[in-house]
Amino acid sequence: MTINCKGQLIDLTIPRVMGILNLTPDSFYDGGFYNNEDAVLKQVDKMLSDGATFIDIGAYSSRPKAVHISEKEELGRLMPIIKLLSNHFPDIRISIDTFRSQVAEQGINAGACIINDISAGKMDSMMMATVAKLKVPYIMMHMKGTPQNMQQHVNYNHLLKDILYYFSERIAVAKALGIIDVIVDSGFGFSKTTAQNYELLKHLEVFKMLEKPILVGLSRKSMIHKTLSTSASEALNGTTVLNTVALQKRAAILRVHDVKEAIECVKLTQHLNS
Repeated sequence: MTINCKGQLIDLTIPRVMGILNLTPDSFYDGGFYNNEDAVLKQVDKMLSDGATFIDIGAYSSRPKAVHISEKEELGRLMPIIKLLSNHFPDIRISIDTFRSQVAEQGINAGACIINDISAGKMDSMMMATVAKLKVPYIMMHMKGTPQNMQQHVNYNHLLKDILYYFSERIAVAKALGIIDVIVDSGFGFSKTTAQNYELLKHLEVFKMLEKPILVGLSRKSMIHKTLSTSASEALNGTTVLNTVALQKRAAILRVHDVKEAIECVKLTQHLNS
């Protein structure tokens, strides 16, 4: 199972790690950490040195009840950093975390190679057509509603069946438009209760029936630190435990704040399964 990034085939039969770079002041864990070029370059250099295959850059906070910002503001945060990283790290593989088609297109044209959309095209009707035109891999996530109201949409007829149906429909739309490389993200923490998040992780392997790579984003989320009565800053060990579970259940990409520890999870689980 491979995806094409800038003409290079990335083998996802070996799990990969995607490092998170948030450019927002209000992200739940690292908001405001990377507010100047030196801090950005230092963090990205560390993530790449630690073994990240991809760097996922987000300029719109999608935490529950996050403040909505304009497309202009999102681009103003994002574009200088994509250009900075593309110039400083010529071989970097940048993923753009956005639900807006214009942000996605400008980011790809500036040097990024993957689009990571929390809404799977539901918040911008032009997103999938734009992805098809750009011919880049597309990460589609499950969410109901918007970041501002998603935690009001946690009712399901059957959690797993409903999410599988959602992806089946979204994948069909992508296929009809000619999108080749699709990655699915079940959306831990998005329109789901803590109990639903654990139910989803418990049965994560069912998403293999979609025949698409599975991305998992558990890093330091509230399902970990609320369960442990700690905080996001103290949730690295819990993240490592759940990332290990996800890998055992066939996750292909781990999206994380802490690359070194995630790479160690991959190496040890690969050794266990060899």
